[in-house]
Amino acid sequence: MIIRLATFDDVPALLVLVKRVVPLMQQAGNFQWDDTYPNEAVFIDDVAKQQLWVADVDGQLAGVSAITTDQEPTYAEVGWDINEPAIVTHRLAVDPAFRRQGVARALLLQADEVARQRDIPILRIDTNTQNQATQRLFPALGYVYAGEIGLDFRPGLRFVCYEKRLTRTLP
Repeated sequence: MIIRLATFDDVPALLVLVKRVVPLMQQAGNFQWDDTYPNEAVFIDDVAKQQLWVADVDGQLAGVSAITTDQEPTYAEVGWDINEPAIVTHRLAVDPAFRRQGVARALLLQADEVARQRDIPILRIDTNTQNQATQRLFPALGYVYAGEIGLDFRPGLRFVCYEKRLTRTLP
């Protein structure tokens, strides 16, 4: 598995990945994504900003993650200072054919690497309250539960927030 920055050429495959993931999410009661989000424009913007990473397994896109510094205003509701720089993971997804192969873990570890490269010791992430898999994964990777919020662009849904603080290593 190779974790690499996504290219514009990856966008069609990412849209197929989303179409494979969304029905499974919704069957599990997780309505975080639908047929309108995430969409082509979101992925193109992520690629243009060089903040979209993919897990590539033998030329197939096994997963995706946007590793950004974009914090939702409602993050302040869990006591986070949203003016404090943080690496934030958004749009994390794994193709169903590659589940349980460490893809999400590898993408989240890439967020750690981006944080270290940028000297930003804080990582943040949120997930739908119905997403049990991520609520197990995040603590296993050192993320600490911070609270629950709503997001303006997803009315009626609740999201669980997690934060991870990296320890600085001496030069």
